[in-house]
Amino acid sequence: MGLLNNFLHRKQKKGQLSQIGEKQSAPVVVAKEKKEPKAKKEKEHDHAGHSHAEKKAEPVMKFTGKNTTAFKVLVKPLITEKSAIAESKNKYSFVVAKSANKNQIKTAIEEIYGVKAVNVNVSNIEGRRVRFGRSMGRRNDYKKAIVTLPEGKTIDIHVGV
Repeated sequence: MGLLNNFLHRKQKKGQLSQIGEKQSAPVVVAKEKKEPKAKKEKEHDHAGHSHAEKKAEPVMKFTGKNTTAFKVLVKPLITEKSAIAESKNKYSFVVAKSANKNQIKTAIEEIYGVKAVNVNVSNIEGRRVRFGRSMGRRNDYKKAIVTLPEGKTIDIHVGV
């Protein structure tokens, strides 16, 4: 209350709160009127080519963004010389989540790329031991999936890499 009293005391000294000799009353708070937003001016234009009432529905995508489980299952495409050669045989390699199984990988490929996989082979890869100067280290373990697609169907995994 000390700050409020100081504030009221200053206002009183300036003569804005009340005049000298009159009975003091509590300050009256006046609510400010809210300004109405300005109405948007509609541009006059020809309706020959379109109508505001009709809006065409946009095509619905299969997946709803990066929060689906398909993007959690497929971590990234594995791009090596060996996988590039295997692509000519319709086999594509992916790094997948450690907990993912073959059925989840199959459905994730179908959700993201829109192609049904014929076969899925999975292998757990151990991280290699490497040297960093004097100290030894180890790369992370990961799970690799080799997905076989039907003949004539391809996916472009090199985009955005």
